[in-house]
Formats: sequence, C-alpha cells, structure tokens
Amino acid sequence: MRSIQTRLRVGLVVVLLVAGLVLVLGSAWLVDHALRRYLETGLRSETENLLAALVRGPHGLQLDEGRLGSLYTRPLSGRYFLIEIPALDIRWRSRSLWDAQLEAPPAAGLTDALLDGPSGQRLLTYRADYQRYGQQISVTVADDYNPLLASLTRILGVGAALGLATLVLLLLLQRLIVRRALRPLEQVREQIAQLHQGRRSALDGTVPAELAPLVAEMNALLRHTEEGLKRARHGIGNLGHALKTPLAVLTSLAERPELQTLPEQRDTLREQLARIRERLERELRRARLAGEALPGAHLDVAELRELCVLLQRLHGEHLVFDYQFPDGLRLPWDREDLLELFGTLLDNASKWAHRQVRLEIARRAEGYAIHIEDDGPGVPEGERQAILSRGTRLDEGVAGHGLGLGIARDIVDSCGGTLALAPSALGGLAVVIHLPSPTGGSQHQSVV
Repeated sequence: MRSIQTRLRVGLVVVLLVAGLVLVLGSAWLVDHALRRYLETGLRSETENLLAALVRGPHGLQLDEGRLGSLYTRPLSGRYFLIEIPALDIRWRSRSLWDAQLEAPPAAGLTDALLDGPSGQRLLTYRADYQRYGQQISVTVADDYNPLLASLTRILGVGAALGLATLVLLLLLQRLIVRRALRPLEQVREQIAQLHQGRRSALDGTVPAELAPLVAEMNALLRHTEEGLKRARHGIGNLGHALKTPLAVLTSLAERPELQTLPEQRDTLREQLARIRERLERELRRARLAGEALPGAHLDVAELRELCVLLQRLHGEHLVFDYQFPDGLRLPWDREDLLELFGTLLDNASKWAHRQVRLEIARRAEGYAIHIEDDGPGVPEGERQAILSRGTRLDEGVAGHGLGLGIARDIVDSCGGTLALAPSALGGLAVVIHLPSPTGGSQHQSVV
C-alpha cells in the first residue's frame, strides 16, 4: 500500500514539475515575444520620426534637434539613436549615449539578441533603411530592455511561487484522494488477515467495481478449497466405513492358530487384504479429486467409449453398451471427477443389467443432460432416495459397499448439478443428471 502511494506521489510530483516548467518557460517566451513585437512597432515609428527630422540646410542635410524628444538628450535615458549616411560619411548619434557608442545591426529589422548598452543596459535594437534626398540613409533606434526583463522576472517568480503552492496543495489533495481510493484495498487486506485468523469465511462483496472481479475470484477459490476439505473428510469417513468389515474379518482370522495350515482361510485373508487395498486407493483418490472445474479443465466424451469397453470386459461380453453423444463433445469440468462419476454409475448399471446399458449425453441451452440406464430389475420408487445415501445397499448379494451413488451425488453437487433416479425405458433403473453450463471464466466451448 505504501509503495503504491509513494509511486503515485512521486509520479504526480514529476508530472507537475515538468508541466510547471514547460508552462513557465512557455509563458516567458510568449510574453517576451509579444513585448518585442509590441516594442518593434514603436521603434519603427521612432525611425520614421528621426527620418522626418532630417532637413536640407545651407550646408546640406542637417538634423533638426528641435524635433527630437527629450529622451534623446538626457544622458543614459535608455532611448538612443544612430543615423548614418554612408555616401556622405555623415553619422549622427543621440546625446543620451553620452560617451558610449551604438553599433548599427548588420541587417534591417529588429535584432533577435539584446546588445550591450551603457551602464550595463541591454538594448533592444531596430534598424531601418530609407531613401531620402537622393541618399541611402540608415536609422538605428535602441531601447533599454532591462526594466521589462525585471518585470518579466518578477512575474515569473510570482508564477513559480503560485505554482509551488499549487503543487503542495495538489500533493495534499492527492494524498487524501489516494488514501480514500485505496481504502477498499486496505479493507480487503484486513479481511484476508481475518480469513487467515479464522474470523471470517469469505470476503465482503460490497467493493468498488474495480475490485469486484478480484474479490469474486478469491471467494470462488475459498469455496473451492472448502469443498475440497469437505470431500477429503468424506473420503476419510468412506474409507473408515469401507474398511470396518474387512478389518474385523482379518482380525478374527488372524487369531486362529491353524491359519497357516488352512489354505481356505489363507485365501480369505488374501481376498480381504485385496479389498482393503482397493478401497484404500479408491477413497484416497476421491479425496484428491479437484471438485470444481478449473480454467481449461474438460473431459472429451470420446474417452467414455474406452470406459464402456473396459466395463464390458469386466462384467461379461453378454452386455451391450449403447452410448449416444455428439462427436467432439467436451464436458467443461475436471476430467478425473467426471471419469469417477461415469465409472461409478456405469459400473453400478453393469452389475444390475441383464443385457443392455445405455449412456446418453446431450447439450442443452441450460447445460448438459446425462442419462445412464439399464435393463435390470430396477428400484421401487419408495427406495430410490435411500440408495442415494452413502453406504446404503438394497441387495447384499451384489458386490460393493453401497458408496457409489453417494459419491456420484457428491461429484454432481460439486459441479452445481442435480442427480435423480427414475424408471428406465429399458425396464430397469435410470440415473438422470443435469449439469448447468459453467459461468464466468471457467466456461468453455463444448463442441469443437
């Protein structure tokens, strides 16, 4: 937070200083240019007045001093002139120059640079060339520019002082505005600290629009983490439930002294150990599943064909798997979760089916519709809800632990969908699943 404020403050200072410097220098140039253009008009008029003061006398051309202003007669007055007639080698200069000399500019017009004058004066000089009485006459007029420079310097000093005061005021205002603007970030930081301390479970969503996506993503991450923890706890509970009976059997067999001499008991022990190992791997894998789909996660339904072939080999070649889904269809959720879901449900349908298992997946406007059906004995309507509970079994004669549908329902819930049981058109049980299309950043194209 402090680094952001510091960068903003330094950036504002630099921008304002550069802008102020450009403004001051630009204003000084514009004012100086305007003053020179204004004085140029006056100096041009002075050259015309001096030209008019040239008259014919008994001894040729003469300068009528009665037509000269008082500034040209008062020493060091700041106004000077020089009149030259090169053909006649005549040169008149104003008495105000005293003993100083005024050099004519090399070209007609206003000089760009200020010339050195008497007593440290800086002279703005203008030269005009005329043709009068058949002679080429050069008239140069100079004016002391120091008073205007002093006034311009004072104006610039006042402007700089006002600019500095404005800069300080803007820095104070900027500090106040930045603090108020960054207050929501500070609040989010405090809420994250409260999350770390266990004092809250989610961030407050009432934040400015710029922070809303960040808060939403963090809350989604928190929900994902929480769901993962819940599912890990469920997995541990499932593991404990599944291992209770096999462990009890193993304990009983291990206490019998004739175990080493009875191959039947040894085979039973091996079988139970295999079941423990299978359930251990299964439940630990379930605890690691991702749950909510991450960006880019998907399952290509073409993989389900291989799953059906594997289940057919496992449960018997007499089973016929009928799968119907569009080519190239992708389900935008975690691949491991979906494989677990379809594997559990198809395996359950294969155990109960007589000859046929059907899998249908369709893309709808609101999401995805999934139907898994079998031609087995089915389940009475009053008992369908019971078998969705974890660990509930209706027939102990079929291999399993009663966890499959409960796990499948957990996966569907984590995807935001629904799972229901219904009678199948094949005569057995149908599992109907509706999965909504993911919203926000996790939504992807389904058909490619």
